[in-house]
Amino acid sequence: MTDPANATNANDTAETAPEQAVVLADGNDSGSSNRETIDQLSTAYARMREEIGKAIVGQHEIVDQLLIALFSGGHCLLEGVPGLAKTLLVSTVAEILELSFRRIQFTPDLMPSDITGTDVLQDDPETRQRAFHFMQGPLFANIVLADEINRTPPKTQAALLEAMQERRVTVGTSSYPLPQPFFVLATQNPIEQEGTYTLPEAQLDRFMFHVVVDYPTADEELSILKQTTGQNTPDLDATLTGQQILDLQQLVRQVPVADHVFVYARDLARATRPSEPDARPFVKSYIAWGAGPRAGQYLVVGAKARALLEGRLHATTDDVKAVAHPVLRHRIVTTFQADSENISSDDLVDMLLRDVPVELAERAASRVP
Repeated sequence: MTDPANATNANDTAETAPEQAVVLADGNDSGSSNRETIDQLSTAYARMREEIGKAIVGQHEIVDQLLIALFSGGHCLLEGVPGLAKTLLVSTVAEILELSFRRIQFTPDLMPSDITGTDVLQDDPETRQRAFHFMQGPLFANIVLADEINRTPPKTQAALLEAMQERRVTVGTSSYPLPQPFFVLATQNPIEQEGTYTLPEAQLDRFMFHVVVDYPTADEELSILKQTTGQNTPDLDATLTGQQILDLQQLVRQVPVADHVFVYARDLARATRPSEPDARPFVKSYIAWGAGPRAGQYLVVGAKARALLEGRLHATTDDVKAVAHPVLRHRIVTTFQADSENISSDDLVDMLLRDVPVELAERAASRVP
């Protein structure tokens, strides 16, 4: 996956869809063009949530996190027990965004060529000669659902890692670019670990968000029963095209961020590392490995996307706090002591959010030349 510090390549103008014109900002944080663009994005966001709500009951926080990742150009790992509509959520998002969608069921016997594609020997009817032609695999789609990603062996996971990082696949001596935009939305089951392969830290770090999908509330579950046991099929309307998504990703990069917000994101990521000289005592006791610089990048980019979706022209420390859990929870490796005391990475993120003060970031930013 392309690092957040590198902007997505996209055209400077967007296609215009009915009731939905996207205009890139001109780089200034004020002006009618910027305000109009933000209003259009906010309108699109409201329409997207409305369309998703036709198929998905509740899960508003999960939907928000997924959309923030999409507009940030990041990949998502969704974790939850079976039956929580993870697959339906991903396919619904693909449908309302007019993006191509492929689902890959990961299994222990899945080979890299099964997802990337392979060279096939074919006869040329005109020359009567044989030549190899590349047959695209299911990775060649805008949204790829990697279902039960931890059930496939490391060799296949490595092929997916290249696609996530570089947005291309390599077969033999040739590399093939993947369609843009490109998102990997992976799922895994937290309660059934037999016959699975733990995702390596390097691959986990390529996911912008680790989203935990929990059980619905009692009222939501009642609505699910009523909505899904009848004959009605939701009729979903497309809201944005792929090109518009690319342009909006560029717009996210233009959101201004104050120095103290950068400092706070940096401090929050560094506070997870027990090797830091000023590491908190609970960090040294409960964390074996902390988050790397990519976490700080995603905290900032996620904060920018959240600000835009809420109709604001600047990101704040509250935006950083809002995306801290999905950004950090899979980048914190807990110790045996933490596991024995049932202290999870989410608990540690809560501790860090309470312990890393915004005021220190503001004072530190004031001294930045």
